[in-house]
This record gives sequence, C-alpha cells and structure tokens, in this order.
Amino acid sequence: MPPDRTARERYPWMRHYDPGVPVELELPEEPVPWLLSQAASQAPEASALEFFGKTLNYRDFREQTLRAARALQDLGLQPGERLAALLPNCPQLAIAYHATLHLGGVAVLLNPLLSPREISQQLTDSGSRYLVVLDHLLPKAGEALKELDLKGVVVSRLTDYLPWPLNWLYPFKAWRQGLPRGWPPDPRMLPWSRLLQAPPLDGKPVPAVRDIAVLQYTGGTTGTPKAAILTHGNLMANVAQINAWMNRVQYGRERVVGLLPFFHSFGLTVCLNWAVSQAAQVIVLPRFEMEGFLKMLRRHRPTVLPGVPTLFTALINHPKLPEIDLSALWCCVSGSAPLPLEVREKFEALSGCRILEGYGLTEASPVTHFNPFEGRRPPGSIGLPFPGTVAKVVDEETGTRELPPGEVGELCLRGPQIMAGYWGKPEETAQALRDGWLYTGDLARMDEDGYFYIIDRKKDMIINGGFKIFPREVEEVLYQHPGVKEAVVYGLPDSYRGEVVKAVIVPREGFQLATSDIEEYCRPRLAAYKVPKVIEFRRELPKNMVGKVLRRKLREEDGHGEA
Repeated sequence: MPPDRTARERYPWMRHYDPGVPVELELPEEPVPWLLSQAASQAPEASALEFFGKTLNYRDFREQTLRAARALQDLGLQPGERLAALLPNCPQLAIAYHATLHLGGVAVLLNPLLSPREISQQLTDSGSRYLVVLDHLLPKAGEALKELDLKGVVVSRLTDYLPWPLNWLYPFKAWRQGLPRGWPPDPRMLPWSRLLQAPPLDGKPVPAVRDIAVLQYTGGTTGTPKAAILTHGNLMANVAQINAWMNRVQYGRERVVGLLPFFHSFGLTVCLNWAVSQAAQVIVLPRFEMEGFLKMLRRHRPTVLPGVPTLFTALINHPKLPEIDLSALWCCVSGSAPLPLEVREKFEALSGCRILEGYGLTEASPVTHFNPFEGRRPPGSIGLPFPGTVAKVVDEETGTRELPPGEVGELCLRGPQIMAGYWGKPEETAQALRDGWLYTGDLARMDEDGYFYIIDRKKDMIINGGFKIFPREVEEVLYQHPGVKEAVVYGLPDSYRGEVVKAVIVPREGFQLATSDIEEYCRPRLAAYKVPKVIEFRRELPKNMVGKVLRRKLREEDGHGEA
C-alpha cells in the first residue's frame, strides 16, 4: 500500500498506527527455514527451545534440524511431498517442521486430539506419505498405519528431550496412567534418535517463496475441515508484519511462552515462526496445567505471553497469581476468540501488562488485525489491519458493494499473508477467494477511525477454548447413530471455554436414548472437545417452510439469540 495522502484517506487505520510502524512493508524473499539459519548464525548460543528444564540453543536446534533433514531425505522425502506430524508441543515438532521445509517438503500438522477416524481422513486428504508421531499416539494412528501406504513413520518419545531425572520418571508415570509402551514391529518405523544420527545436510534450503510450506486444516468459511494452502511467502509475510507491529522487540532476548499448539496456525506463527525470527527462547509446554504454568512464570519470567481468552480467565481467577512477579512481561496477545473486557481489565490490573487483542484466521496465516501498543484500544475492537493488509466490509446480499463505516456486513481481506487456496477443493477456493479478496464469513463493521469489530459469525462455527468446531462434523457423526432421526448442533456461551457444544436430537421411533448413549457413541469418533457437552432430546425440531432447521430459534429458546 503506498504511503501517500490518498491511501491514508482511503485507509483510515493508517493514521492510528503506533510511531515507527510502517504503512508500506518490504517483504522478505526467503523461505521459512531461512529464519532458523539466521538465528543460528547471529545468536548461536541463545536459548531456542526450553522443555521442562532442558534447553536447546539455536546452534544445536539448526544442527539437529539438518540431521533430521538428511535422514528424511534418505527415507525418500522429495520436494512437494507431504510429511504429517502427530505431536503435541515438543522440540521434535519444531525440528521436524523445519527439516521438512528445508527439503522443500510440505508440513501437515495434525491435532493430537483428533480421533482415529479424523486422523485417517486428514492423512488421506493431504496425501501424506510420511508421519512423525509420539509413541503414546500410535494407537490413534493405528488405523491409518494399516490402511495407508506410508513410506516412513518416525516414532518419538517425550523422554527424548526431557532432562534427568524426568526422563527416568516419566516412563513410570506413563505406565501408571495406562499409556502404551513400545510399538508393534513395522519395517516402516524408526525411532527419532536414529534421525539425529545422520550427518547434517549441506546446502541452502530448497524451497522458493512461492512453494507450499504448510497444509493447515481448518473448516474454512463453511463445512467440514479442509486444508488451507500456506506458502513460504504467506508465512514469511505474516512474520514480517508482526515484526513491523512489535517494533520494540529485542533480538535474542525475548522469552516466549509456547503454550498455544504449534499445530494451530496461531501457535505456529506466533510461538514458532515469529519467535525464531527474533532468536527468542520458546518455553515449550505440551499442555496447560495451572500449577506447572505458575511455576513456569516464576522460573522463566517470560516477556511475551500469547494465549486464548480461557488462559487469561483461568489466571485471573487463581489466588496465587498476585504473588508472582510478572514485571518482565511487556506483551500479552489474545486471539482465537473474543476477549471479555472484564477479563482484560482484571488481568492488566494484576500483571501491569497490556493484553493486545487481534484477529486472524487460518486462511490468512493467520494474523490480519491487531490493536496498537500505545494507541487507543476501543472495547470489543479487534484493532487495525496490519501493514500491507487491506480490509473492507461488503453487503451480505451481493458481496460486491463496499459498506461505509458503521454498517455491518461480511469482512473481506487482501494481503500477502492470504492463502493460495484450499487443497484439492477448487469450488471451496472459488467461494472463499473472489477477485483477489478473501471472504472471511465473519460479520463486522469498521468505525470512522478504521478500527474493526467482529459483530457475529456468518458461519455457525463453535469456538471452544480456542479450538474451532464445525457443527456439520458433529452432526454427521450423530446421524450415524441408529437411534438418531434428526440432530442439530450449535454453540452455547460458556464463561470459561467461550462456547460448549450443544446437540438437540430427535430419536427414532422405538428408541429410548439417554445422554450417556450419545456421549459414549461420540467419544471414539470425535476429538474430545467436539463431543457435545449439553444434549437435549425433542420430538421435533423447529424448521422453516422449506424444511431447514432454525438454529436461530433454538438459540433464542436457550436465551442467547443468534450466534
């Protein structure tokens, strides 16, 4: 966007950027692995990954990445081929991601909470022929291992990067919890430790900026999950935009909490790609556990805390938070769901650090809007479009008429971080990307100053603790139950998790269904967070004249209106 007067008049948000934030952005012409190469060159001794007391510096991070890349190349991974990772946040995920991208491969980062059926679906849809998996998750991947023609399976253990005595105690704890030990004989499988025995790969990263880096699964604007195609250029542009916005960052000195899942676009960009661009320490956490999280805050005194609203809600309600010194924090980022104003105000009062709310979606790598550090933060606003990003609000009827400030319509975006399309789905791509614009499916308005506000979701997506759930996914499973005649799913507001899944079910004649029947049926078929938490049985569902179920009426009956 040109920084001239005409552009500033047309794009009012430019006038409200913090000092030093450019309106015109120079984009890097390098692929994602370049970030790690730069950090290892400029800050080799800086801590890169901290995992329960064991630290990997940037020199070793890059060396292990190049060893893994050599081993994957020997397994046959070629440029453009997909490697899937079924791992929680751990050093292995960061290394496998960079090794894959270094070879020109495409990373497919899977949610470990997916059911076996969902794992098989996403492996099949992406065409992944290689898999890196945690040993405890092998039973979930068992169906895919039997059905799919995978070329190589790398099996990792959390103990691979745990310090003593945790690496000795953890297997005993896992055994006590009934987690699987070892894995069945399979010539395709090799342990993670063997990857790191390969000699480091020589040479520069293979991919070009226009090449695909990641297939990131999302529900898109409608329907069942699909893979957004994110290029190296998309991801690098979003990193450049974040760096332009966060211009007070100190290279090699930041400590970033890596709690957001790396398999989620928010966590991948902020906790991994951006952190590596600044040679920051990533404090890697596989899951949230309050006492452990508070211990981490005391011990590591992070400077940057990215999270979802449920994290900040949990923290402000814990009696020990006021006892912890949070003075090192200078940036807290909230995304994935709306942040209640009372949560923001209470956390800021306790921590002395601003929470900056932003907006993004997987199809945009993901960040497009952010509130300024120094400027005004109107309550409920997602902030201003990033440098290089243009946003507009269009009418719902035609999708072509741009609306003036104050009017509500669909939010549309244009910028270098916008995806190339959906993998293998030309019709869905054409629906989402029109004339160079991404149609988000979110209803929004812009005020006179260029601040944007999400008013509603055009799609019926449910956001539970930052995880996205699409009603159609759950409904399809419910309809497979022999006792279900009709079913409709939607979100109910929840003070902690944002929303929970509610299912309204009409049983078939002759069936006496109970809540427990539905829960037991869904658990093996859906990720745990997608299983309905509230289940209601009815004789019939409200419908319009053409037979469409009226979700709006059901929500109104629950006292919440349209969501």
